[in-house]
Amino acid sequence: MKPISKMTDTEKQDTVKTALRILALKHRAGTTLGSPDETRNYLCLRLAEYRNEVFGAVFLDNLCRIIAIRELFQGTVNSASVHPRVVVQQAMDSNAAAIVFFHNHPSGVAEPSRADEMITRRLKEALALVDVRVLDHFVVSAGDSVSFAERGLI
Repeated sequence: MKPISKMTDTEKQDTVKTALRILALKHRAGTTLGSPDETRNYLCLRLAEYRNEVFGAVFLDNLCRIIAIRELFQGTVNSASVHPRVVVQQAMDSNAAAIVFFHNHPSGVAEPSRADEMITRRLKEALALVDVRVLDHFVVSAGDSVSFAERGLI
């Protein structure tokens, strides 16, 4: 395999696509959610190419097996409107017992904003009413990510 510095842009894109296919097999419905680092790496790769904010969720059963991974909202370069009603509806439709949220910051800075913290709190409160646990929320950017759970924000 060539060193990355000698790869063309097309070869780099093909490598990322292959890595995503491999990781998608590990993150398909029915498999147990991996370690936080494994999940973080998968989400970083999955969201790397987006130029606008994307907010999504990993829907899990009681044993933390993946039911579905869905991108729920798309926004602009610096925000995405997230609607708790839609998230609760998707969780109920999936029969989820738990959720891990994710979204990207195309700016390259993974630091959660105050708005990120507030919507996570609102989602957690709304989902608690229907007995769905929020396990984490990852904010990812190119080469960096932040876990709300690791920071004690969940």
